[in-house]
Amino acid sequence: MTDDSAKLTAEELEARLRQVGAERYHNLHRFHRRLHSGGCAYEEVQAWALNRYYYQSMIPIKDATVLTRLSNAEDRRQWRKRIEDHDGLREGDGGIERWLKLTDSLGFSRDYVISTEGILPGTRFAVEAYVEFCRTRSVTEAVASSLTELFSPNIIGERVAGMLAHYSFVSSETLAYFSQRPPQAKRDAEFALNFAVQHAKTRADQDLVVKALEFKCSVLWAQLDSLWSAYVEGAVPPGAWEPGSVAKARGEAA
Repeated sequence: MTDDSAKLTAEELEARLRQVGAERYHNLHRFHRRLHSGGCAYEEVQAWALNRYYYQSMIPIKDATVLTRLSNAEDRRQWRKRIEDHDGLREGDGGIERWLKLTDSLGFSRDYVISTEGILPGTRFAVEAYVEFCRTRSVTEAVASSLTELFSPNIIGERVAGMLAHYSFVSSETLAYFSQRPPQAKRDAEFALNFAVQHAKTRADQDLVVKALEFKCSVLWAQLDSLWSAYVEGAVPPGAWEPGSVAKARGEAA
């Protein structure tokens, strides 16, 4: 049994969470370093955008699951903004639409991207594990798992600057998804951090909050491991998108 006399202060809990990011956030992954430094081939950037779409598309589904579990109306109002950010308030708006503009620019048809037919098994398993985590674990753990947003503004700055500097096939317009995210992420992280601090009543609860963030970091890390294996080392699994197989990806007749 955990001794509640060892319960962390709010400041200590936040420090623990930030330590998780410093040690485990996926800006440390070798694929991201390769991407930001200009080391990726065009096909590797294509693969990253195609696979990352599945994560982006499932975020509002994950958030809708969490929304149904929030008992306080003000909490629901705040959480609902996440779904609006990704889905948009009207057709042609929102983060998912902006991500599709990126995959458009990289030669994929929207039907192919949205079908998720070409994504890696590791991408699918990691993303679906995240949705399941948020469905089955406590609502405090589900909210805390989103705290990777504490660290995302920094990685977004690195990503945009690096990609614009090194890849002629991207532009500020095709990377528009990222221009919207830092203020949204800051707002969302503040809510999630306050929620976790408020609802983690015991040291055991606080430890679960930290573990939830570690799990989310692993979800992001696992996706990049799959990309590295398939598209840097060349071990593309059966059924996944193959570099050079453009006809189907563009929606053309084979």
